[in-house]
Parts: sequence; C-alpha cells; structure tokens
Amino acid sequence: MRGPKIVAAGVAAALALAACGGSGQAGTESKGGEFTYWSMWRADEPQAKVIKAAIDRFQAETGTKVTVEWQGRDVRQKIGPAIAANKAPDLWDQGADVVATTALAGQAADLSKVYDAEIPGEGKKVSEVIDAKYVDALPKDPEGNSRWLVPYELISTALFYNAADPALATPPATWAEFIELCETLKGAGKACLASDGELGWENFLTLDTLLVRDNGPGTLRKIYDDKSGAGWDAPGVLESAKRMEQLVKGGHVISGYDASKYPAQQTNWAKGKAAFLMNGSWVASEVATLVGPDWKMGALPVPVTKGGNTETNVILMGFSVPKRAKNPEPAMRFLAYFLKKENLGKIATETKNITPRADIPAPAELAGVQKTLTENPVRSILDNVTGDYGDKVLYPAFLELWHGKIGAEQFVAKAKEAHIQYWKTAS
Repeated sequence: MRGPKIVAAGVAAALALAACGGSGQAGTESKGGEFTYWSMWRADEPQAKVIKAAIDRFQAETGTKVTVEWQGRDVRQKIGPAIAANKAPDLWDQGADVVATTALAGQAADLSKVYDAEIPGEGKKVSEVIDAKYVDALPKDPEGNSRWLVPYELISTALFYNAADPALATPPATWAEFIELCETLKGAGKACLASDGELGWENFLTLDTLLVRDNGPGTLRKIYDDKSGAGWDAPGVLESAKRMEQLVKGGHVISGYDASKYPAQQTNWAKGKAAFLMNGSWVASEVATLVGPDWKMGALPVPVTKGGNTETNVILMGFSVPKRAKNPEPAMRFLAYFLKKENLGKIATETKNITPRADIPAPAELAGVQKTLTENPVRSILDNVTGDYGDKVLYPAFLELWHGKIGAEQFVAKAKEAHIQYWKTAS
C-alpha cells in the first residue's frame, strides 16, 4: 500500500450533521454477540488475509459473529456519510490521518477500555505492549482524548538504500555529511536521489521532516494554525526549503525525475541507478521483486541538521469504533484479541510491515525503520494537518521548487500566499 493521502473535506461535512447524535454504550458481555466491520483492505490483499484469519479464530473461540465488508480504500469516502446516517459499521480501519477526521468531529469512540484490557493469553494489557508515544502523537478529540485508534501497523518515511553497496557503507549522520556523500556520488557518475516527480505528498515528506529538524516539533502545525500566514516567515522555514533547493540545484536528483511518472524512477533506484529513494516504508514490498539477490535494504532517517531534532515521522494504521456503534463491546474485544503476538506477528511476517509492538521484529527489510521508530521521539506525518491543505497550499508550490522551476524564497512566498487564500476561503 502506498502512503494514504489525507481525505477529509466531504467526510467532515457529513460528520458535522452527526455531531449532535448520542453515543452507543458498550455492554458487559465477555463472549458472544456480533459486530460489523468495514475494512480498508481488499479481500485479496495480505493484510486482509491476516485479519480474516484472526477473525475466523476469534469467532470460533468466542462464539461472536463478525460480518466483514472488504471495502478497500473507498471506505474513507463511505464512512462519513454512513456515520451521519447512523448506518456505520461497529468497526472500521484506516490510516490515523483519515480516521482523525471522524475523531476531531467527535464521532470516534474512546477506546481506553481496549488499552486497559488484557491481551488474551499474554498477561499484559494492550497499553503495556503499545508504546504510549504513538498514541500521544495523535490529535485529541473534542473531549481531550487521543485513544480513538488502536494501531496494528506503523508506516514511516526514510531515505532507503542498498546497504550492500560499498559506497554507502557509512551512512551519513548529518545533513552536511549527506550532501558531501551526494557530491562524491555525483563525481562517480551516480545520482544521489531517485524521485518520481509527479508525487507531491511523497516528495514533500522530506521537507516535512526537515521543518522539524531545523525548527523543532510542531512547526507545520504552527504554520497551519496561524491564519495570517506569518508562520511561513520563520527563518528556519526558509532554511529547510533551501536544503531541498540544494539537492535540486546541486544536480543530486536522478535525471528526468521532474517529468517522470510513478514508478519509473523508483524502478530505476531499485535497479541501482540512484543511491537513495525518499519515500515511505511501503517501498520495501513494492520493490521486492525488482532488486537483485545481493540487495540489502537499508533505511536512513532524514539526517539531522544543526537544529539537532530527531523526531521520526509515523502514520498509524489502525482500528476505530464509531461513537454511535450499535455493538461496540464485541468489536472492542476483538481489538485486544487481534493484538496477540500470534495474530499481530503476521503483519510483520506475511504483509512485511512494522507493527506497534516492539517485541515483534520487523521484517529484515524494515529493521532499520523499526530501530529508528523505537529509539526516537515520533510525530504524526504533517503534524496532524488534515483536510485539503496539502493539495491547495503545500504541494503545488513545493513541486515547483522540487522541479527546479522556482527557488526556496519563491516557494515560501507562494505557499504563504496560498495559505492566506486558503483561510480566507475557509472562513
């Protein structure tokens, strides 16, 4: 799965209609019952197969009936109207950036009961196996709660590379070292970075991280929240943009990237025509059949700058229960059940992704990403800025910068202008 794009405008409008509705109350039964579940996965996808197998075991062991609809990515468009019409499922899943739309509208149930529950057969509570920092990175709903999602998969961004390449044997620790390595590679006739130029969201994620590296946590959120546009004038914002410009003007991005369509340059990177690919951890599975037998996947966090900040981007993929769910209790019991190692472990072994349990080793290709997530503070990608702000403000100006059509100063000016217009329209 590619990184989930934030979809919220239509969903938010629908949810506004439901905001005054009451909430369903969880029952007290420990077995039996039934619930409905809408999944973001298609039935033929690896995640669906893992979840289905767990559901089958859960039904057999507890006598609970689970009715599943494998909605695929369309669930993000359907959930808002369904909640507004009081026809939503008892359980659904998506990326936290999408689920946040329902939570911020006050339409996601508090799942503290799940976090306080014991994982069957393990003698540990859910809260003991999922690091609180992941949940704490989520935005709070109107009641001040961030426990509206139970994650089962973590996605993060990094600079991916072939760790078996002798030229990359010593990964750079700082931005200055990274640029120095890019210069060395350029001298040897090899591109430092691969990028499919059409991808606004994916390519912006590096600047998203640099804004934190140079300016501290919450920078993009501060920019977004200041409707005057003054946040764009912070000196460190321009400094981060200049780092992206440095890559473009330095000739460190693979030739032809600015006119490429996904996955052309990602494929070129997998074939060794560029050293690094800036992207998300979904890349490992996407290129699995393209890389050579001697390839060893490495993942380098966006190198630290003089700001020294090491926060790591993360998107939580997980389950949510609508506030007005008709059968919340059995749905919540399933969540604690699914987090058992024997169930959740298959997200690592069969879907080749990282789980929120540090005691479940990531697939070898993503061991570096898991290490980075475990050892560093985390932040939600785009600082939980949801809605269409990216498409209307961030990505159009950024792609002009990334394609070499404008410089860093012009990017900041254009983004600020679009920001001001965005809030004028929104008000």
